[in-house]
Amino acid sequence: MRGAKLYVIGLALAGLAGCGTALAAENAPTWVVARPVTTPATSASTPESPSATADEEPPTSATAPATPSSAPVSDTSPAPASSAPDSASASASVSPAGPAEGAVAQGHHGGPANSLMVTGTEGVALTFDDGPDPATTPELLDLLAEHQVKATFCLVGENVEAFPDLVRRIAAEGHTLCNHTWDHSLTLGTKKPAVIRADLEKTNAAIRAAVPGAEIKYMRAPGGNFTPNFVKVANELGMIGAYWQVDTRDWDHSGGESDSAHVANVIKAVKHQTTNGAIILSHDYAQPDTIAAYRKLLPWLKTRYTLIPLP
Repeated sequence: MRGAKLYVIGLALAGLAGCGTALAAENAPTWVVARPVTTPATSASTPESPSATADEEPPTSATAPATPSSAPVSDTSPAPASSAPDSASASASVSPAGPAEGAVAQGHHGGPANSLMVTGTEGVALTFDDGPDPATTPELLDLLAEHQVKATFCLVGENVEAFPDLVRRIAAEGHTLCNHTWDHSLTLGTKKPAVIRADLEKTNAAIRAAVPGAEIKYMRAPGGNFTPNFVKVANELGMIGAYWQVDTRDWDHSGGESDSAHVANVIKAVKHQTTNGAIILSHDYAQPDTIAAYRKLLPWLKTRYTLIPLP
């Protein structure tokens, strides 16, 4: 009983902090690695030291994606305001039933519970979570349009329902849509498959109410808390679980950190961790510093990588 109480208390404290925790060890996701890989010098889940400069250049040679550890996945995604106190080479194949109900071909995608960790090409994918946000999402869309870059937006169903016009704009401007669950529950993956399915279907329905016939190829588990059941249900609905290789930790505002220091850390994380094929995790919900960081990052990224939405 004591262990169960500590687990519940830990989740509650993490929620209050604005980001969740990993699942308990007994519920930790199963890692499936496509091929042996080497670990880069900088971990994709560890923030860079604030003392380093944002403009410091990373090594120019590409490295293989980091090998996932057997430890539980640490949360990297803040809960939206509407919720309680957040190497792949195989491409998705959808059955004739269509993307809403067609099963996805089972490939080795390298992330937790066989989620997608890299793009499978040399292209680098920018992904933005937890929106749409009426303040920051339009700024981000303007910036992406200015640089003619397409990205992937992992949408929270409650926010989709609240701001359908923004979802329509995201789709109209050619960005990829991703299901990020209805209310960003960090423990959804531990629920019964029927509960997971109902949540994902409700979110897809909200997206398609805004954009009829929208193609939704990807699902991202809140906090990266993928489980085999979570990914299996998503596959059955025609979606691949989308993890990441580069974690900007843009949600992590350390005590006393200035806006300029936070922007510098986001920039440094991307510059030092990105390699060909990387999926980069950022947030457009309530993160104005992220927009400021990408004003500097997009020109830098475009000179070094091909920027793509998740295919």
